[in-house]
Amino acid sequence: MAKSKKTANPKKLSHPKYYLNRELSWLEFNNRVLHEAMDPRTPLLERLKFLAIFCNNLDEFFMVRVAGLRQQVEAKVSSTSFDGRTPQQQLEEISFFLRPLVVQQHQHFEKKLRPELTSHGIHILDYIDLTQKQRKHLDNCFKEQVFPVITPLAVDPSHPFPYISNLSLNLAVVVKNPETEEEFFARIKVPKVLPRFLALPPELGVEQNGKSSIWTGVPIEQAIAHNLESLFPGMNIQEYYTFRITRDADLALEEDEADDLLLAIEQELRKRRAGGNPVRIELQSTTPSEVRSRLLEVLYLSENDVYEIDGLVGLGDLMYFLSLPVPELKDPPWKPVVPPSLQRIKESTVDGNMQPIEEGKDFFSAMAEGDLFVHHPYESFSSSVVRFITHSAHDPDVLAIKMTLYRTSGDSPIINALISAAENGKQVSVLVELKARFDEENNIYWARRLESVGVHVVYGLVGLKTHSKIVMVVRREQEHIRRYVHIGTGNYNPKTARIYTDVGLFSCREELGADVTDVFNFLTGYSRQKAYRQLLVAPVNMRERFMMLINREKENVQNGHSGRIVAKMNSLVDPQIIEALYEASRGGVQIDLIVRGICCLRPGLKEVSENIRVISIVGRFLEHSRIFYFYNNGEEEIFIGSADWMPRNLDRRLEVITPIQDSDISKDIQEILGIMLADNRQAWELQPDGSYIQRKPHEDSPEAGSQKTLMQIAANKSTNISNLIGSKRNSLYLVDLT
Repeated sequence: MAKSKKTANPKKLSHPKYYLNRELSWLEFNNRVLHEAMDPRTPLLERLKFLAIFCNNLDEFFMVRVAGLRQQVEAKVSSTSFDGRTPQQQLEEISFFLRPLVVQQHQHFEKKLRPELTSHGIHILDYIDLTQKQRKHLDNCFKEQVFPVITPLAVDPSHPFPYISNLSLNLAVVVKNPETEEEFFARIKVPKVLPRFLALPPELGVEQNGKSSIWTGVPIEQAIAHNLESLFPGMNIQEYYTFRITRDADLALEEDEADDLLLAIEQELRKRRAGGNPVRIELQSTTPSEVRSRLLEVLYLSENDVYEIDGLVGLGDLMYFLSLPVPELKDPPWKPVVPPSLQRIKESTVDGNMQPIEEGKDFFSAMAEGDLFVHHPYESFSSSVVRFITHSAHDPDVLAIKMTLYRTSGDSPIINALISAAENGKQVSVLVELKARFDEENNIYWARRLESVGVHVVYGLVGLKTHSKIVMVVRREQEHIRRYVHIGTGNYNPKTARIYTDVGLFSCREELGADVTDVFNFLTGYSRQKAYRQLLVAPVNMRERFMMLINREKENVQNGHSGRIVAKMNSLVDPQIIEALYEASRGGVQIDLIVRGICCLRPGLKEVSENIRVISIVGRFLEHSRIFYFYNNGEEEIFIGSADWMPRNLDRRLEVITPIQDSDISKDIQEILGIMLADNRQAWELQPDGSYIQRKPHEDSPEAGSQKTLMQIAANKSTNISNLIGSKRNSLYLVDLT
């Protein structure tokens, strides 16, 4: 039994020394991503993928976070974050932390991954290393496919310096007039409409030991650079250098002044496409000072904004190679299984009288028997969530469908199902969140498409971003109306559902249905709902409920009982929640946190957080589920939903979290948490100073990656071999949750 610690020595737990910086914590997360790219246990092409993710993550970090800090500095904001840093201090520390990582990234690609790719028949060549035949082919390719697309832009008194678009790859070219010896500067944008890498035909590929290569080619910018004479005929090419810039891409929206939220966001998107102020430039390290100075001058950047690159600029484009047909260099394929509870509705069935039973009714019958739990991508999103919505769209007894859409795929079957439902005469209401960062344009398109077929579309709420993942289906059943709901942690996006880990609950419990109805009335009308029967809803009651749940564990320990909290989320930033966790830890509550990304809490501090442990899991799938476990003196309570413990989630977003009331589902979720806490392959332990140490198996222990284990469990359940792990459920996997 956990014992309460005396807390007679009061500590000011809001002191900055007890908090980690949000931006630096995020960089630590991206460092863990980079480590996956460097880990030889990761298949080769997957290592390329992680390298590309590292690069793309940084792009977004600069476009949003660094851009925001720069704006604060320019506005002379001197107030500090809750960890005690000014905006200027944060920018300086970001630069200090990040520069070695960028160097490490490029060195690893050039010195490790590129040679290893070569050894496996994937040859990313430099143009100067091509044979005469290879050059001839690529020169012809340039003339036919690249040259017509390129526009060389001169820079002189009659040609002002051209606009450099966000994240574009460019060549800075210096040419000389042979007659006047006068030098000129020009810029060439590498076209995004063409592949970043130009492939050679198989017959011109590099042979190794008499075996043809899998892929041979060069970066497109090198093909352009070696054909500059055709772009500047009559001029002497002096030098060329690759560069890339990043601009502020966050939306600056005054929602309160917007008469029409849709039109306001469209206007801001046009500004984003034009691009905000530059915040970073990536340059080849060999770029001479004259060219460098000129670029910085015209872009209003300083030396602090320069990131020197040795090798290829823009490694995010390495995603190109994930399409190569080499399964031995990738993760083993994974096909999500149909959840056992839904296996019986996989195909149409017939009843005892040989009358067809509609699949949709069968799905609803399964829900009527009890709550259903799904865990993606281990269990199929298509056979559960998509099927639920699709069946509802075509079921003649369904009267209405209501849902929130934060992000979805471009060819979403869910959108098509909602359109079909409207065409079938059902009442369909959809809140499309127009402020979903970098998906605004896509969401505007779908909102208008849905509206055109009669769907009632709500374009989000002024002042609140709707981040909840909820669906409600209203169905007539004999003399009654029954509400079926799905509450999840992930977006209604079939594509990301294959690579993000998320959980969801299907239920037709009356209390949940009534609560979800109230949420939708809040979203679409003027409801000022202040209380909910079961749901935790932000910004209404979620913060208050979480504080109560944390404090209750502390009180239970003070009363001589055990206290236990296990929480899984993407980010932990909220100072009020962190302070409550500190107080609980000081009171003797045992706390395990599984936080994928940002964590501002410092674990393991004497007399503050000695009872708190934090791990981060970075692996094949992006950890995205939010799960909250409270021991509650043996009356365990578990919650799942869309919210992280961040101020934006608790105060500035519409979030929904649901309790789990089915005992079997509770055991399943405890099993999931236990497996993650036992991870010794993909788990990283947060240290008090903000650094992370990757777990390794003990000498007498096997490697246990949580994602691999969960894949095995799902496969076993799918083939009705769940008893294989039943004996372990209360030992290894639960890891003493109680």
